[in-house]
Amino acid sequence: MKIQRFLTFLATSIGAGLAAAFLIIVINPELLQEDQLEVIEAPVTGMTMERLSGPVSYADAVAKAAPAVVNIYTTKFTTERVTPYFNDPVIQQFFGDALSQIRRKRENSLGSGVIIDSKGYLLTNNHVIDGADAIRVVLASGQTLDADIIGVDKDTDLAVLKVDHDNLPAISFARSQHLKVGDVVLAIGNPFGVGQTVTQGIVSATGRSQLGINTFENFIQTDAAINPGNSGGALINAHGDIVGISTAIFSKTGGSHGIGFAIPADLARGVMQQIVETGHVVRGWLGIAGQDITPELARAYALQSQHGVLISGVLENGAAYKAGLRPGDIITRINDKKLYSAFEILNLVATMQPGSKARIHAMRGSSDMELTAVIQERPSNASLR
Repeated sequence: MKIQRFLTFLATSIGAGLAAAFLIIVINPELLQEDQLEVIEAPVTGMTMERLSGPVSYADAVAKAAPAVVNIYTTKFTTERVTPYFNDPVIQQFFGDALSQIRRKRENSLGSGVIIDSKGYLLTNNHVIDGADAIRVVLASGQTLDADIIGVDKDTDLAVLKVDHDNLPAISFARSQHLKVGDVVLAIGNPFGVGQTVTQGIVSATGRSQLGINTFENFIQTDAAINPGNSGGALINAHGDIVGISTAIFSKTGGSHGIGFAIPADLARGVMQQIVETGHVVRGWLGIAGQDITPELARAYALQSQHGVLISGVLENGAAYKAGLRPGDIITRINDKKLYSAFEILNLVATMQPGSKARIHAMRGSSDMELTAVIQERPSNASLR
């Protein structure tokens, strides 16, 4: 009898313990998971959900910007001397060019452009219209207009055109300096002459430079498909505002491989305004050739760091020469800004007005120098900084 009561008590205790354990596990299941990661969940808000989902369509952005993007067709006439029936070198030796004829050759090319003002001003790449004898602009509506060149800036590969037409749909400018890697962008242009086309991608990088494309480079890199014919077209944001001018691609085949480059809208706008106002772009100039300080040069000149730019050439009677700089000097600062590359000097001095003064800190051997240079205007064909 005692054994039976003991077994009953034992069974009741075990049952109660199992029930309590089960209840604890149901309430706190993590007790069974010893090595689980602790993942922090972001709070779900209306703004967060909107950013995660993104806009369903970019049709509104395209509808806003597309009317301001045009197709550009150029014609160039060249001449060549041909001898149709006398290619024999012996006959040519006797008759020379007496039997030759002048043949006029017509070359056509295409590109894109952007209407920047309702009065008929357009922005495109210089290489789209370079050397053209005739330029035709086809609006998004299909209307064809003749265009004149107002001015070009070969250093940034930009050109401003003008058509005789009012009340044109002009594009709106965004501040490209606010662009961030990962932002959605759309490229609108005329690839391969098929007609206005829109491609979509993201900003892959900003501030791309020293690519060997232009003298002054500060490119937006994008994976939006940019192909031949897109040059001069618009790169817009998700709101339909222009952030760049499509300019170049990296490609071994001539087609898009997801590495395209656009000139930032802020840079294009400044160039455009100068061309419209004066017909050309004014930039500052020192008249030097510079070289970045490599580890080898730093050791050769016993420098503590690679801070500075070695002057490899100085134009006689240029701003740097008149200030006292000579080949072999090392420029370390201009107007208290530390310099680490010749590219930095190029861009910094270009922003200075001709006639303004620049304080230059430099080294000659083991001696420090502080000089004042009067900035000159950069010639259009300048090869020096």
